[in-house]
Amino acid sequence: MTHKKIQRVLIANRGEIAVRIVRTLKEMGISSVAVYSDADVDSMHRKAADLAINLPGRTAADTYLNVPALLNAMKASNADAIHPGYGFLSENSEFVKTVSEAGYTFIGPNFQSMETMGNKVTAKDLMKKHEVPTVPGSDGELHSLAELEELAANIGYPLILKAAAGGGGRGMREVTKQEELKDAYEACSREALSYFGNPSIFAERLLVDPRHIEIQVLCDGKNGVHLFERDCSIQRRHQKLIEEAPSLFLNDEQRERLGKFAVKAALAVGYQGVGTVEFICESPEKAYFMEMNTRIQVEHPVSEMITGIDLVREQIRVANGESLTMTQDDIQLNGWSFEARINAEDATMDFMPKPGEITNLHLPMGPFTRVDTHIYEGYKVPEDYDSMIAKVITWGPTRDLALERLKRSLAEMEIGGIPTTARFHEAIIDHNRFRSGEFTTSFVVEEYDSLQKAMQYQEGPYEKAGAFAAIAVEAKSGSPKVNTDFRRNWAQQAIADGNHQT
Repeated sequence: MTHKKIQRVLIANRGEIAVRIVRTLKEMGISSVAVYSDADVDSMHRKAADLAINLPGRTAADTYLNVPALLNAMKASNADAIHPGYGFLSENSEFVKTVSEAGYTFIGPNFQSMETMGNKVTAKDLMKKHEVPTVPGSDGELHSLAELEELAANIGYPLILKAAAGGGGRGMREVTKQEELKDAYEACSREALSYFGNPSIFAERLLVDPRHIEIQVLCDGKNGVHLFERDCSIQRRHQKLIEEAPSLFLNDEQRERLGKFAVKAALAVGYQGVGTVEFICESPEKAYFMEMNTRIQVEHPVSEMITGIDLVREQIRVANGESLTMTQDDIQLNGWSFEARINAEDATMDFMPKPGEITNLHLPMGPFTRVDTHIYEGYKVPEDYDSMIAKVITWGPTRDLALERLKRSLAEMEIGGIPTTARFHEAIIDHNRFRSGEFTTSFVVEEYDSLQKAMQYQEGPYEKAGAFAAIAVEAKSGSPKVNTDFRRNWAQQAIADGNHQT
């Protein structure tokens, strides 16, 4: 197939990934077009792009998921390619088909690859045929409760029910005993229909306390390479919080084995572009294919940091019809990298989203520190979309140094006006289990109370200084209103604990 050189790309997304794509396009000499909703009128991606087109409305359905509106924007801007980022339409195979039929280039896999891998049942069947290990479970979709009951009798409990077309932690139910089967089956089917427009579900044996390891792949349809693994086991409700690359869980031989499985899985569908093959692991030797994400991932920066490869650039190159310029031997694992996702949420109130205006902002800097974000001082975080507002990424030649840089960066970061999850992340990385690498996907649940307690006495460096200054002023003036009660109480408690070396 002959490809026309991509000259102008419309970015069908928002937030930090849209800003990231704009930057890479500028470096490649390709024009960028941003689309933005009414809620994103002051967004950074709108300001950064060469051209911006408003999609009237605030909801995702009216804007970033509105296919006719996106195609009209393509036509109006003379764009010849579209980049979906992640989320929204990035894994919608019908959207890929529509874009291609309209004569535009979709920066991502083709319709057939996405269709096959987007359905967990067909993907699992394909993996079995290509001898990629899969979790024991149903052969295809479940068609009745009776079929589920029979499966449970054969493989036992616990089980996990999943939406066949699902992803992102949605459409999943855990079942620990027979009495729960009926309600779980019906609830999972309803949620699958609500989120993905497809009520089909399947079941697998639930692996208790596994590790979540994923492999970054890059393919041109004929050849493929992997960029090693990411450990994404630090999760809450199947949503990832902190990722690292590589993983302490694997040695070099196990790393190479999973990498080969991942490339094999991708090439089984003639994959083009970047993607992620996810494995769930009972042990390094017992790793099972879970799913393939047919898009760029939120956590892709850690893979870039340990390999020096710009994954967005490679996506665009492959979409432009170019072959890979590297072999597996060319890709070297260099050092260690961490990413902490920063959300506008109150971690002390069960992570309730807390949008609002950012009144002051200080982003961390320093050696081998990267912040991917779309926020700025005065920016109003809208309530209409996902609450993630930044990603803090660090690199070091060793895990310990990369982790110390992450700790320093999180402590240095100040986002005023709204609560964020930064302090919760600090509590995680100070925990002995995390430091030692002795954690699983159950870590946050198991350690939730201790993490919350540890977070109570954490503040950024400027807030800490202010708290102690308040104590000094109050002692001199007798005023009880120099600082907030929280900071005053924090400082008093810290002094009582002997923790006043700030």
